[in-house]
Amino acid sequence: MGHPHLPTTEAAVAAVREVARAYGLEMTVTDDIGADRTSRRASAGAFAVLDAGGALPHEAFIELGGTPVVTVQVFPEDDAKITVEGVEFNDIPRDSVPAFLRSVYGGTAHVKAKRFPAGRWLVVALPGDETYKELIARTMLSPWLVRSTRG
Repeated sequence: MGHPHLPTTEAAVAAVREVARAYGLEMTVTDDIGADRTSRRASAGAFAVLDAGGALPHEAFIELGGTPVVTVQVFPEDDAKITVEGVEFNDIPRDSVPAFLRSVYGGTAHVKAKRFPAGRWLVVALPGDETYKELIARTMLSPWLVRSTRG
């Protein structure tokens, strides 16, 4: 199942704002605009504001209030890093960010525990066949992660 296309960082921020509104969450956004301000500097030279193609890159850091604690860092390269209760999901396609957040706040995301090999994974299933899993460090079990554990 495809997700609506989010062509820019600003479009992704607007989509996250809609999810925050739907779940009654507070949201703060910090914007970094210009190659000299963004965290990824692959396409721009030192002290350059524009990238090599002449575009003005835009990166946003979003903090969502409530439980679980979630941050979203949207990069100009069409991807994002989403952190849920300290568990980092890197390289999430920008178009998948709203569905990812709906899964987390809608109760679809869960922790899967295994005895052998021992470990816990935060599993975020999106509509269709898209699923993201990240290993949870033993010391990172927050109350929300514990409550979300299955099996």
